[in-house]
Amino acid sequence: MEIEIATIGGYEAVGRQMTAVRAGDDVVIFDMGLNLSKVLIHDNVETERMHSLDLIDMGAIPDDRVMSDLEGDVQAIVPTHGHLDHIGAISKLAHRYNAPVVATPFTIELVKQQIEGEQKFGVENDLIKMEAGETMSIGDSGKVDLEFVNVTHSIIDAINPVLHTPEGAIVYGLDKRMDHTPVIGDPIDMERFREIGREGEGVLCYIEDCTNANKKGRTPSENVAREHLRDVLYSMEDYDGGIVATTFSSHIARVKSLVEFAEDIGRQPVLLGRSMEKYSGTAERLDFVDFPSDLGMFGHRKSVDRTFKRIMNEGKEDYLPVVTGHQGEPRAMLTRMARGETPYELDDGDKVVFSARVIPEPTNEGQRYQAEKLLGMQGARIYDDIHVSGHLCQEGHYEMLDALQPQHVIPAHQDMKGFSGYVDLASNEGYTLGRDLHVTRNGNLIQLVD
Repeated sequence: MEIEIATIGGYEAVGRQMTAVRAGDDVVIFDMGLNLSKVLIHDNVETERMHSLDLIDMGAIPDDRVMSDLEGDVQAIVPTHGHLDHIGAISKLAHRYNAPVVATPFTIELVKQQIEGEQKFGVENDLIKMEAGETMSIGDSGKVDLEFVNVTHSIIDAINPVLHTPEGAIVYGLDKRMDHTPVIGDPIDMERFREIGREGEGVLCYIEDCTNANKKGRTPSENVAREHLRDVLYSMEDYDGGIVATTFSSHIARVKSLVEFAEDIGRQPVLLGRSMEKYSGTAERLDFVDFPSDLGMFGHRKSVDRTFKRIMNEGKEDYLPVVTGHQGEPRAMLTRMARGETPYELDDGDKVVFSARVIPEPTNEGQRYQAEKLLGMQGARIYDDIHVSGHLCQEGHYEMLDALQPQHVIPAHQDMKGFSGYVDLASNEGYTLGRDLHVTRNGNLIQLVD
């Protein structure tokens, strides 16, 4: 059976992930993401109103025109998790393919909301839920199966999909860390990865996220970030001014910790911002998390401002707002607070807790720098970098290569500089660049089996 891989997006920079695998006549697309930074540099751009070709030209979504060179029929579109760099282009591109979107329940719900919010392209692809640990047949040959293996990441309900073919398994390894003590959900299923490495023809190809491949050691568990956050917030228990926290809206485990620790120090938590309401509300509705019944979640700007007024009237010392804006996004709640555009007034000594790192990309770095400077000008004191990454560091990569023993490896989710650390460690494991270690670009086709 011929095996061919199209590296469509995410092979020259972080963002707009998309990869297609052809096994015989059957094609499966993994991820269909958005590069948010390409949108943010254009002020007031509304992507839902733009044509897909314009979005491709501005680098916001994958250039999927290479799919016309891939012989076969697309049988499934499979996003690995609910981050926008993996699902953000589904509402803009999926209508081109007569194939269902197959994902875990939380991811499917986020995809559904996105499609409903953008009716321009009339996306009507079926949405199929599949749990981690389950398998489904792909195409009519009866020879290709899709399996979901549970992984841990900075969003709940993440998986690594595995395409089982007669030539061996294709493991799509974006995005994960090895968390054996997660705050929400099950640990990464390393036992299953080791089994896949030993089964049948073994692993033909492993496509791997290289975000932290230049960082030594291993990525800590989310429990490490939780305890760091606990220590920081408990140290503020006697402070009688304002405390504000921000984190990734999609990081439900971190939001859960913030809510719990706010109550521990005698403050009422409240979630503010559209994406904060969207992700936490969805997670609660699907029973991934059990928030207090009186937890307020407000996304609409008028509702947020009314909440800020109530906090100011009743006393900042009684509340802990958890807001959007951890990257300094211009229209997010924390940035508006920093510019003095909300009823919430920051005073000298007020605490702002960033339970997030800056995503290493120039647009984000510039916006975050500006937001912190504006907060400082209002007298706020910054607590920074209370976070652990959602991606593997070098020791995790070594462990995955040891578990899977893949015949071929394709690094992804980075630029050329970001690939360098992975090339070095894969070379240490016996892989050779150009032979079985394939550093590629967006729009390329890699023939693994003729």
